[in-house]
Amino acid sequence: MGSNPQFLFDFGSPNAFLSHEAIPAIEKRTGVKFEYVPILLGGIFKATNNKSPAETLAGIKNKREFYALETERFVKRFGVKPYIWNPFFPVNTLNLMRAAVAAQLEGVFEKYVDAAFHHMWVEPKKMDDPDVAAKALASSGLDAAKLLARAQDADVKARLIENTQNAVDRGAFGSPTFFVGKEMFFGKEQLREVEEMISGK
Repeated sequence: MGSNPQFLFDFGSPNAFLSHEAIPAIEKRTGVKFEYVPILLGGIFKATNNKSPAETLAGIKNKREFYALETERFVKRFGVKPYIWNPFFPVNTLNLMRAAVAAQLEGVFEKYVDAAFHHMWVEPKKMDDPDVAAKALASSGLDAAKLLARAQDADVKARLIENTQNAVDRGAFGSPTFFVGKEMFFGKEQLREVEEMISGK
């Protein structure tokens, strides 16, 4: 475990993507490496009776606009590129998240995370279509067939369930969630707080 801050993520969350974009500069400034923990957002929602922002913001006057403004501020503050809305949203990320666990076991985790986020939010594709996902990941230089096959292994499926249950047990209800030791932070905006905490300000 160690004292490294943890980033609990699901590729289906555009805010997790923006956090992923912002993290390298935070690591550089603080000299601290983030530990990425793949979780299944759908599983967290189910366990906590939560819903996605797409559902909770629907029909609420001004709230969605505020979130858009907050995202603009985040993009400016952290100097990251905004995401391109995935026209196939919501994308079922079950196999993508399982493949993330497989990528950890195969030693290609960082490369895989970059690729999967890229094909979700930079050049958005229908990543819950197995053929589309396989082509996209292969185009990023990954052994897509191997990863997607390993994603179906019982130990891989169990690890993702365990990560997700652990997250809920520790207080998580969505993504992105961050932990610094026992302290939990939710949402990309709290990356500032995370950075302050790990740099001991």
